[in-house]
Amino acid sequence: MPIKSMTGFGEGAASGGGVSVLVEISSVNRKQLDVNISLPRNLAALDAQVQSRVRREFSRGRISGVIRVEAAGSAAGTVQVDEALAAQYVEGIRRAAKKLKLADDLGAETLARLPGLVSVVQKSLDTDHAGAVLDKAMDKALRGLTRMRAAEGKALEKDLRERLALLDGLMKGIREAAPSVVADYRKKLFQRLEEAGLDDLADDERMVKEIALFADRCDISEELTRLKSHLAQARKLLRSAEPVGRTLDFLCQELFREINTVGSKANEAGITRQVVAFKTELERIREQVQNVE
Repeated sequence: MPIKSMTGFGEGAASGGGVSVLVEISSVNRKQLDVNISLPRNLAALDAQVQSRVRREFSRGRISGVIRVEAAGSAAGTVQVDEALAAQYVEGIRRAAKKLKLADDLGAETLARLPGLVSVVQKSLDTDHAGAVLDKAMDKALRGLTRMRAAEGKALEKDLRERLALLDGLMKGIREAAPSVVADYRKKLFQRLEEAGLDDLADDERMVKEIALFADRCDISEELTRLKSHLAQARKLLRSAEPVGRTLDFLCQELFREINTVGSKANEAGITRQVVAFKTELERIREQVQNVE
């Protein structure tokens, strides 16, 4: 099963018993799980239910969305007209019109525009019934979001595998160049001694000790072993069905630490170039990993 991205979108709609529900939900990358779903005020009691549904599906990412609930037909509410207030409006307007010698053209359309005269009284929703319809809409939205995150994750996996292969190649080049570092140092050391007129120190105990100390300081075999192990673990994680984003992020940090040590210990131009290339590619991997669940 491929890894999953934290980027995606899903929507779902359901209706029944005079209630229609539309759910739109999206996600972006985030280190922890952060759920922010907006519910209508009259269904605020269902917030815990919505939160629980989302948290069962995802472990990382900022999940945000909006839920719209509408009552269909007569269930939507009733129109009420304040007749007493209307009578006061009519009386007051006609009195003012007569005083100002204006035409008495007051009609129903004019009255309907007056503030506070007409109102729609919303009927309270049955929370249990609305919750059942909401569940169906949530199912569709979460499935859509999951599909998109999986599709994005498949593309991420392909890219990460290619980049890990590049790191393997660079590490192989470093491993092949490592044995020549001590030999090159020894050659340059005696070349300088000869240039200084000291050409009889090849067997001098101090020279032998100096070369041995240098060989110990620039030995990168342990770092290369750990790099190989970290890369193998990263490839294994890409096959995991569980969320692996945090673990991959940790491995990237460890790879950076080991390759930095290789660069500081090796002290050789060819290896340094490969270390720089390794770190550049590793930074690209780290950026991609930030969007893995």
